[in-house]
Amino acid sequence: MRSVCMIAAVALLSLPGVAMAQSAEEIAAAALEAAPVMDGHNDVPIQLRSRFGNQINDFDFSDTTGTAQEQPARNAMHTDIARLRQGKVGTQYWSVYVPASLDEPEAVQMTIEQIDVTKRLIAANPDDLQLALTADEIEAALADGKIASLMGMEGGHSIGSSLAVLRQMYDLGARYMTLTHSRNVPWADSATDTPEHDGLTDFGRDVIREMNRIGMQVDLSHVSEKVMHNVLDIAQAPVIFSHSSARSMNGHARNVPDSVLQRLPANGGVVMITFVPGFLSEPARQWNANREAEEARLKALWQGQPEKVTQALRLWDDTNPLPQSSIREVADHIDHVRAVSGIDSIGIGGDYDGIPFAPPGLEDVTGYPALFTELAKRGYSQEDLEKISMRNAMRALRAAEAFAVSQVGEPPIETLIERAE
Repeated sequence: MRSVCMIAAVALLSLPGVAMAQSAEEIAAAALEAAPVMDGHNDVPIQLRSRFGNQINDFDFSDTTGTAQEQPARNAMHTDIARLRQGKVGTQYWSVYVPASLDEPEAVQMTIEQIDVTKRLIAANPDDLQLALTADEIEAALADGKIASLMGMEGGHSIGSSLAVLRQMYDLGARYMTLTHSRNVPWADSATDTPEHDGLTDFGRDVIREMNRIGMQVDLSHVSEKVMHNVLDIAQAPVIFSHSSARSMNGHARNVPDSVLQRLPANGGVVMITFVPGFLSEPARQWNANREAEEARLKALWQGQPEKVTQALRLWDDTNPLPQSSIREVADHIDHVRAVSGIDSIGIGGDYDGIPFAPPGLEDVTGYPALFTELAKRGYSQEDLEKISMRNAMRALRAAEAFAVSQVGEPPIETLIERAE
């Protein structure tokens, strides 16, 4: 009887249009095979600077699991070639971040140095990494079995309030610019600084127009809500949020409010959901605020006695463990963006090597398949997952390129920022 049932099952599967149901793991694997992850933000370049002084001739990027340090204390890096392959990453935007605390001329120089070290890292690993400056070059790299490597600037301080520098950074290979980082720039307000400009200044609006004209993607992670709306009012190409999540799920100012999510479909923009615990878990955000308040209290209580502050803060940490975030919370943010903006507005921007740790299961760049399996369990189709992993971000990039092509022949914008006397 058992053999008869087996024969019947085989016969049923042989009929046209009949196939075995795929598991969530199989759906995720198929999606990532067809459309490997195009991640919006990875901070390996600043790790190369802070850990190795950008001296990388002997740096082995094939395996960085042994890079933990005791003095100063650092976890091992989250990223290397072996783990990018395991995580099904096909395209990576490498952030050429420099600190927002730098004066603008120093920031410009350091950004060029970070572009240099990123290009050298790519060139030193030709079997696995390939510099890509266009969507077509991404496709070519993927076809050649390489991880397509793009660069993005993180903060408008990197252009020194100069459209000429902006154009030259594009010529050097930068393909997006986050308008601000943690501080305001002279022409735009940051999400995490006291507003100065009521959003964008007139010069800031010309920055957006010039970015659109040359084909550089406008990244709205880190900017104030007012700047987000100002940009959407004038942008003629899709914006991206290279590493942000949903503010309705977590109230952090770095996340995207629903008022902006509702406008994204008309723009074609993409929110690349990030894995930063404090942006994912509301309890973790509250914990961070409470810890900062406790540290401020201890510094006021033990002025001039930093050792007592350190000791007391360590005791506070021991008795107040950080609430854990999870893969489920990342999926919750994706669910929310889909509900408000639609499936075409979602991408991925892990922020690996820019954060000390990520949620369990997403500890390093090997974690993407686990996230996509969670999404498949929630009913996301293979087509949905392919859009999230790569296709939405590629569409936004191609649209930015197409608009730039339409502007060929238009002269560069020559606006100069007004300087204080």
